[in-house]
Amino acid sequence: MMELKNITLERMNNGAHYLYVSNILANAEKNAQLKTKASAQLAALKTALAAEDDALKLSQKSLLTDDIMEADRLRDALYNGYKKAVKGFLNLPDEAMAAAARVLNQHIVDYGISTTDQLDKETGLLINFVADLEGKYATQVSTLSLTPFVTALKGANEQVRTFTAQRTQERMLQPVGALKKARRASDEAYRTLVKWVNALALIEGEKDYASFIDYANTEVTHYKREVIGQKADATTTSGNTGGTPAEDGGKPSGGGSSDDTDEGI
Repeated sequence: MMELKNITLERMNNGAHYLYVSNILANAEKNAQLKTKASAQLAALKTALAAEDDALKLSQKSLLTDDIMEADRLRDALYNGYKKAVKGFLNLPDEAMAAAARVLNQHIVDYGISTTDQLDKETGLLINFVADLEGKYATQVSTLSLTPFVTALKGANEQVRTFTAQRTQERMLQPVGALKKARRASDEAYRTLVKWVNALALIEGEKDYASFIDYANTEVTHYKREVIGQKADATTTSGNTGGTPAEDGGKPSGGGSSDDTDEGI
């Protein structure tokens, strides 16, 4: 008898998992018989998949990341510009300006800030660096007319600080394990649909469900080989015997440990 093959959903990475279940759902909804006789199961899977999609989006890059990168790029450009400006004053014939430049250049050397430093490290060092320029080195900064550089650098650094704090807060609000929980719900809804389809094919005959079963089994074989890295038999087509539980490590339909999954994308 034709039947849907087993697959260990827990072994798929998050992106592949979502795509696989989405493809199965979309194809099942195209089957007129399933839309009528498995409507509740399809609806449950659709709801679970929507929740998984939401959780998956939350686990992806924060929308603030691009803002942080842009603010970081700006402050790096300003810091590098400030350093070049100070060095440019070192060899001036005006002794007062050259002396001010030597003090500020030594200040740069003492801090040793690199624009390739870890983001938060650079932020912290620049907070103190700018505070020095606004305080004990304010006279030298004024002598060289570098106040606009200092003001702009402070603003850009504070922008990075604000964005990173907002991103931390955003991550704190994300439910712990939300994606793992959503995946388990999708898995359960998927397995219920598989059992329902196999039961319908057994009771009513394969004719109305053959095309969907063929499609799903083709996907199972593909994902076993290409995503999970598991040996899989050739795809079963209509009229041939369906896969046995032994093809999935001897586990019954819906088998697999839910603890195998991880949060990687």
